[in-house]
Amino acid sequence: MTVAPLNPALARTFAPPVMEARGWLDGVTFPPERPLINVSQAAPIDPPPEGLRRAVAEAALNDPAAHLYGPVLGMTELRDELATQLGAHYGATLSGAQVAITQGCNQAFCATLATLAGPGDEVILPTPWYFNHKMWLDMASVKTVPLPAGPGLIPEPERAAGLITDRTRAIILVSPNNPGGAEYPAEVVRAFYDLCRDRGIALIVDETYRDFDSRTGPAHDLFHDPDWDRTFIHLYSFSKAYRLTGHRVGALVTSVGRIAEVEKFLDTVAICPNQLGQIGALWGMRNLGQWVAGERAEILARRAAMVQGLAGLDGWKTLGCGAYFAYVEHPAAQDSPDFARRLVREAGVLLLPGTMFTPADDPSGRRQCRIAFANIDVPGIGALMGRLAALAI
Repeated sequence: MTVAPLNPALARTFAPPVMEARGWLDGVTFPPERPLINVSQAAPIDPPPEGLRRAVAEAALNDPAAHLYGPVLGMTELRDELATQLGAHYGATLSGAQVAITQGCNQAFCATLATLAGPGDEVILPTPWYFNHKMWLDMASVKTVPLPAGPGLIPEPERAAGLITDRTRAIILVSPNNPGGAEYPAEVVRAFYDLCRDRGIALIVDETYRDFDSRTGPAHDLFHDPDWDRTFIHLYSFSKAYRLTGHRVGALVTSVGRIAEVEKFLDTVAICPNQLGQIGALWGMRNLGQWVAGERAEILARRAAMVQGLAGLDGWKTLGCGAYFAYVEHPAAQDSPDFARRLVREAGVLLLPGTMFTPADDPSGRRQCRIAFANIDVPGIGALMGRLAALAI
């Protein structure tokens, strides 16, 4: 029997890492006195605040248009609100016409890359990388050029300059970083922007975790350049700030001309973003400023507990810690994938090995792990440290 062909680019793409890690739980029993501590995924598990849920529920019950196709680029009100608030935060004037609302920030990334690069083109991606970025580049047959991060997991513009070729279309930054937790200094982001502008390529900055940056005020000044949208593309997610992960609401901000190209992609892939999710995001932006500030304070307290706890573990080294993540070097003799599986069995801890965030030929990933601490409180972090300390290395 003849088998239908499989796209070789898709076949070469690795399996979803979080789903792979969940498979390690199969057949493992966690007693009531030692339940699983799951620090594998950076997604809020609590529901949104009641006011937001009521706004979504009321729309579902009383607004017939909430169940129909909406604008391909998203609700005008939400696009305008994001432009206004983002502009106020960064001290710039932005327009809703420069905003596209997407089905989550992953789709914002995919739509952006679809306007920039095709098979055989190259994109520079700092390592350790966010694995879904690498997966999309592989699926699109775009060559990923790894840029190993420097001290503090901060990528270095000078090193990136040496990787640019005539096939390079973009450099991608994530700050605060997933998986490393690093917050990129404003001068580093500016240096990357200047490099990309001068070399005629795009700078994509994914700011999914912007609301949990430990710094006050804007993290960079790129929007101040009157021609910023010729080079810089901003990505954002409403999922983390308002606990809307299941509703899939993200955004990208770029030039009006590129937005027109993004619209082609979005119309083909999803037709329009989730209407109820957009209603929730808009309500959140207009009503939850103080609540988000409280969420940020809690995340910063958990970050401090992580830094302190890891400092007390013999042999462990903290490479980066911020937003939802700590990225660490472990002291075990095993490579990180085997060590991660062992942690499930012997410590009741599920985390992700560094090999999921690095090229296959990069040995650093075999000594590293990512700990996503957003869903465990300070006492839970203490329990996590206790289990790691008790493990026989």
